[in-house]
Amino acid sequence: MTFAPPYGAPDGLLHRLRDAAAGRWDAYCWHPFVQQLAEGSLPLPAFRRYLTQDWLFLIQFARAKALAAFKAESLEALRSKASSLNALLSEMQMHLNFCAEWGLSEADVLAELEAPQTVAYTRWVIDRGLAGDILDLEVALAPCTIGYGEIALRIAAHPGRKRVGNPYEAWIETYASLGYQALASGAATRLDRLGETHGGAARFASLSATFSEAARLEADFWQMGLDAKS
Repeated sequence: MTFAPPYGAPDGLLHRLRDAAAGRWDAYCWHPFVQQLAEGSLPLPAFRRYLTQDWLFLIQFARAKALAAFKAESLEALRSKASSLNALLSEMQMHLNFCAEWGLSEADVLAELEAPQTVAYTRWVIDRGLAGDILDLEVALAPCTIGYGEIALRIAAHPGRKRVGNPYEAWIETYASLGYQALASGAATRLDRLGETHGGAARFASLSATFSEAARLEADFWQMGLDAKS
């Protein structure tokens, strides 16, 4: 699916990163898992596997957000990251609610072991944050925060989108909501700004490699869910 970038400035860092990683970005944002979500054909065990692993993923993602607050370059940025962390904690509760709707209690989720794909992605993001500065970490985080917003818009534009009777409609609507779209757009704007203030042009090769790898790891995460068909 060809899809125009919905966030960020046309000449900003996000657009450049997205264009440079176009193949991996599309493989992530329009993975078969996503297509089947849109069409309501995703096997239920695949979604349950995704839900449990995504909640475990969010625990580590919250740690990465806390690291971003530590590395914040200004008081304004620190406040923004604190707000972002609070939003993520709310999202974690939303995921628990989803899990409950699918017959999975918090105890069930916590008893689940992290899949290799979950460990690989989350620890890699934290490593990028520990090894680099705030821009390195934000680029590693961007495919998740921004990508989910774009995925919801791609689903909305999909001719095969199923709304009535789609068991995944609530999940889709969460990321298509005005609130989440504003969050994704804000993350894109911040990334573009950091690109300007932290030498993004001079570091583009390294940042591009980080963004591309994050997109690949996101696609692997979808595949992990899709492989759990029974």
